Amino acid sequence: MVYKKDIAKVLTANNIITYMQSLHNEEQRRNLMRFFKTGKGDYGEGDEFIGLKVPQTREIVKLSKDLPLAEIPELLTNRFHEIRLCGFLLLVDKFEKQATKRLTDDETAIGIRDEIVNMYLKYTNYANNWDLVDLSAPKIIGLWLTLPTHLGDKLTIVDSLAKSGNLWRERTSMVCTWMTSRMGEPQWCLRYATMHLHHTHDLMHKAVGWMLRELGKQCSMDLLRDFLEKNIHQMARTTLRYAIEKMSADERKYWMKL
Repeated sequence: MVYKKDIAKVLTANNIITYMQSLHNEEQRRNLMRFFKTGKGDYGEGDEFIGLKVPQTREIVKLSKDLPLAEIPELLTNRFHEIRLCGFLLLVDKFEKQATKRLTDDETAIGIRDEIVNMYLKYTNYANNWDLVDLSAPKIIGLWLTLPTHLGDKLTIVDSLAKSGNLWRERTSMVCTWMTSRMGEPQWCLRYATMHLHHTHDLMHKAVGWMLRELGKQCSMDLLRDFLEKNIHQMARTTLRYAIEKMSADERKYWMKL
């Protein structure tokens, strides 16, 4: 068995995987498989779990922050959900370290950020459940959208996710706008909310409504109201309920009656 202290001594993806597998909890594993809808025909069909809670995974991420970037794909492609989450959270940590105000225009930092984004985009198929997307997309793709890059047109890159036909890539294009709205750039949320307005999956209805709510909270309630005025009869009721969640009770009633 590999223990936490051993991860720090010999920091490899294999050591992390071995340690995480040693923490197997059968009861928690069964609970997670139900919670993340892994049954036949469900959105998480076939996903496998060890039985770790998110705080346990975050603790392992803290111990593993110096893992070389080249080792992370071994975590991202692992069969177990929690190990993939560890890999994506390590990418988040590495990206944020290169995205401080001091390093915004630093050429070395830009290069590292672009390398991380390329890796994230390459392995988005492995962010194949809503938590993997939601805990990584805003802090990697979303933050990257607000920073200098040498990767080319940002719009083209995120549009390719939005138009991919893959639920998780589509969710990435929407949920990443949590960060852009937080940074005062509402155009990203408005673009992808419009693009996904007619999506058929409930997880996207929730994501669009959630991001619209954040748009109102972080940027402008008037922008949110304008969007609702134009699109309320086209959006799913779930999207609407999520979008107006922070409004007053009276205003919520108004929108729900339209």
